Amino acid sequence: MAQRLISYLDSIVARDPAPRSRWEVLLYPGVLAVGLHRVAHWLFEGRLFFLARFVNHLARFLTAIDIHPGAKVGRNLFIDHGFVVIGETAEIGDDVTIYQGSTLGGTNPTNGQGGKRHPTLGNGVIVSLGAAILGPIMVGAGARIGANAVVTKDVPEGATMIGIPAKPTPVEVTEETTGFVPYGTPCSERFDPATQKLEILQCEIETLRGRLADFIAEREAAKPRKRAAKPAADSESDAAA
Repeated sequence: MAQRLISYLDSIVARDPAPRSRWEVLLYPGVLAVGLHRVAHWLFEGRLFFLARFVNHLARFLTAIDIHPGAKVGRNLFIDHGFVVIGETAEIGDDVTIYQGSTLGGTNPTNGQGGKRHPTLGNGVIVSLGAAILGPIMVGAGARIGANAVVTKDVPEGATMIGIPAKPTPVEVTEETTGFVPYGTPCSERFDPATQKLEILQCEIETLRGRLADFIAEREAAKPRKRAAKPAADSESDAAA
């Protein structure tokens, strides 16, 4: 148990440069919220729903983080700061990072049955501040959800999603982007959401230029064949005359 706690605290230190020691991490509201959720989830699994809700409300009062007792949380979940909401049927993998103001929200089933209403996050997912992931969708391992993005469809593994509704954006693979990236997106002008539309249009223009070049090359390659066929037709006409 002690070794598992130390491993958990070390995983947070690896993702957050602020703490000076493991003891400081123990004071993080996200750590307290996850710890109390473990208790609430154990009570929930034992069908002690009132007690589970009591622990849930206590955690929310102390940390401003609301994790439903029914949510399934993997190892090393790091909730940075507070004001996070995680719904009842949400499932979170290992080494997931969630920043302040994010929501793993559910949909209202039209058939009146509960079922799976909240998202599933794969291992290593990063959810940036203010993001909303809604409905019983799957967010693939290693995906990054940008700030204030609204995700309503499945996310491929390793994708970086931005916008409302969220769409994948191309991210150059560099040393800066291969490891853990705070807030899910490299801090540079290239990844500024205000410039993303221009960059996407530039990519589309380059794609169209490539297709145009291929089309011109095909036409140029076809011209010698037409010229060779024309003299052959002329010689047949002369022979007939």
